[in-house]
Amino acid sequence: MMKKIILITGGQRSGKSSRAEQLALELSDHPVYMATAHVWDDEFAERVRRHQERRGPQWTNIEEERELSRHDVTGRVVLVDCCTLWATNYFNDKEEIDVMLEQLKAEFDRFTSQDATFIFVTNEIGMGGVSANALQRRFTDLMGWLNQYIASKADEVILMVSGIAVKIKG
Repeated sequence: MMKKIILITGGQRSGKSSRAEQLALELSDHPVYMATAHVWDDEFAERVRRHQERRGPQWTNIEEERELSRHDVTGRVVLVDCCTLWATNYFNDKEEIDVMLEQLKAEFDRFTSQDATFIFVTNEIGMGGVSANALQRRFTDLMGWLNQYIASKADEVILMVSGIAVKIKG
């Protein structure tokens, strides 16, 4: 297997996760699904359970909030869903954005140094208006710069618009 990085980006409910899952299954009979969300309540835990059930037994499910590189995915197709939730697990309103961004970049580089096919899902949260909330503006900045970094390392970038995949790189 040759290392490959694919980034799928777009707005909320644009079809990113569905396209990523479809692509992973086209590339592997037994892909890895790496969920980065922090499960904060029973409702969200139930949502996670339904998603795992919908994906079926051919998927290897890994829950990892921060240290993606702790998991050996050599030779596998791994779908990371999603970078936005992953970044929230690093986000601290008291820390400088450049410090958090460097931590995320370093972890991304450690993880993607493995010989695997990586499919990252992320949100284009900065496509809307500028938030009146300072904390939201800080997070939007962090995500914008993280998405740019991942896109620069990606072999392919796909923008999802209303359920339609638009290849913008690769």
